[in-house]
Amino acid sequence: MKILFTLCGRAGSKGVKGKNARDFLDIPLVWYSMAGISLYKERYLSDSDIVDVVLNTDSEDLIRLVHQVKELNVHVLHRPNELAGDTVPKVAVIRDCLERSEKEFGIDYDVVVDLDITSPLRKVEDIKNAIDRKLSRPEVDVVYSVTHSRRNPYFNMVKEENGFFCKAIPSSFTTRQDAPVFYDMNASIYAYSTRAIKEKHQATFFNSNCDAIVMFDTGILDIDSEEDYELMQVVAKYLFGKDPAFKETFIKAKDWK
Repeated sequence: MKILFTLCGRAGSKGVKGKNARDFLDIPLVWYSMAGISLYKERYLSDSDIVDVVLNTDSEDLIRLVHQVKELNVHVLHRPNELAGDTVPKVAVIRDCLERSEKEFGIDYDVVVDLDITSPLRKVEDIKNAIDRKLSRPEVDVVYSVTHSRRNPYFNMVKEENGFFCKAIPSSFTTRQDAPVFYDMNASIYAYSTRAIKEKHQATFFNSNCDAIVMFDTGILDIDSEEDYELMQVVAKYLFGKDPAFKETFIKAKDWK
């Protein structure tokens, strides 16, 4: 098996200043994703498998943090200016990672796995489940992680229209259990088809031909505001104390301090 793991983070951020290079419970945030990769390699891969890990960034702080970890060899791809804006689709950055890695390492990868730096609460089994699901379904463009949605557009989500509020999708459902099931993309794990990364339209990539794995609902999807940053650490302390499967990535990252 040939896997390319990608870590992508810009220097700038509108919601949380410099969030990709911040600490999370006194440990660099990016180390949690790196710890997940390291544990996955130890637990599920053989010596014949090929795993490359790249960091695509324009942040010198993030590069410094990644280079502090000697256990996991992370190759840095300096992000070009045209991919550094806050409106650039993430898929465009993943494609940049894939094309440059194929050229530098001379490898045709079976799957590209992106772990979002700002979603530190994941289990190693979640990574395995996403990769296994994608490899079992080669026709799928991407397998991404989701959680069960707390709101439903047929039942308890509303929009403003012509001066009034109404259901997001008109319906006669009287209980959420009767309405169609919805999920939240939790911005944690993405296992991509290399073909789709190169060929599929980036702006509408997730509109069709996707599959998903369901992860434990941590209550906050990812760190996108200062409030998320503070609350996620409270949730993390609780989960690390309760669930060994969450705690092991924390322990692995802590050992790198």
